[in-house]
Amino acid sequence: MTIIVGISGSLRKHSYNSGLLRAAQAMMPAGARLEIASIAGIPLYDGDSEAADGIPASVTALKEAIAAADGLLIATPEYNNGVPGVLKNAIDWASRPPADLARVFGGKPVALIGASPGGFGTVLGQNAWLPVLRTLGTELWTGGRLLVSAASTLFDGEGNLTDEATRARLAAFMAGFVIYATR
Repeated sequence: MTIIVGISGSLRKHSYNSGLLRAAQAMMPAGARLEIASIAGIPLYDGDSEAADGIPASVTALKEAIAAADGLLIATPEYNNGVPGVLKNAIDWASRPPADLARVFGGKPVALIGASPGGFGTVLGQNAWLPVLRTLGTELWTGGRLLVSAASTLFDGEGNLTDEATRARLAAFMAGFVIYATR
């Protein structure tokens, strides 16, 4: 069984990006499963806190989920043409301590998806992740790109993906990423 762990970069209850992950979870190809990990409850990174108290339990759970998975799927919003702070914070915590970096992220297949109410999807947000993912030593899947524009017309009020054409694109994307993650 191929396990992909998915992380939404939004904490909003009816987030488009969380909805995109739930839709992906429901349409995984045979022999694969998407487990959605949460970044809720991860505190702001503070080196003094880390030195005094160690790694928080919420961070340890996220790190272990990523390390155990065959691949990582990041559903990223785009905030001010860049990455969402809460997700960047979670990834920064997950890279601590430096001795764990290779175990958690080294060579990990990663794919980016994102949904936005704007006309360009999350193209700038996804591009802003590239230097971070390179620094972490991940292997970015570039065989597909999923940018969901005009999300307010494709999701219902509870953040569920309702557009069949987008669902079909997402299913094809996930099938391709699973193949990449199991190579």
